[in-house]
Amino acid sequence: MDNSIENRVRLVETLFHNLDVEIIDFQKETKLGCIAGCGKCCSTPEIDASPLEFLPWAFHIFLNGQAEETLLELEQSTTATCFLYRPKSLAEFTSGNCSTYQYRGLICRLFGFGATTDKYGKLRIATCNIIKDGQATNFENATIAINTNLSVPIFTEYYMQLSQIDFKLGNVFLPVNKAMKAALEEVLQYYAYRPFPDNYKKSI
Repeated sequence: MDNSIENRVRLVETLFHNLDVEIIDFQKETKLGCIAGCGKCCSTPEIDASPLEFLPWAFHIFLNGQAEETLLELEQSTTATCFLYRPKSLAEFTSGNCSTYQYRGLICRLFGFGATTDKYGKLRIATCNIIKDGQATNFENATIAINTNLSVPIFTEYYMQLSQIDFKLGNVFLPVNKAMKAALEEVLQYYAYRPFPDNYKKSI
């Protein structure tokens, strides 16, 4: 089995692509969507993630010659809010965006448009109160639809697929910034005694 960083990154990115396609279809059917410029879920400090879902981000940072610098920033950071989140301002902290949206984690992709199973075996859309209250009719219709015939991304299924790519990195859950730090460390350790990829950009 090819356990190289490059292959694991490709597999995670393929999983993300499949999820993105499924979410687009789900949004078209349900008419549910985030409000432009809203960063409420990103501004929440209690976000856990696995290092594996940030491996594509860490590899991207490494290829651009910024791994050591970014790792130091993460180590020195004292905030629990996601390192990648850029709020509009301190006064409007829940308005903002992801600085590297293309490389956001699995939890970032699933939340809002993915479902979990409750203790009664019913599917529940894991989303914010802004969508639940602001798009109440669409939310209620979507909840009924996913328990009848509408396909919806399911958290446990996607995390199971993620863990099959790398059992160790896919089954550890850490606060989001520590997960990013672990992903960077994985990439740096991997290339400590290996030739760098051809597209590596040495930092100046």
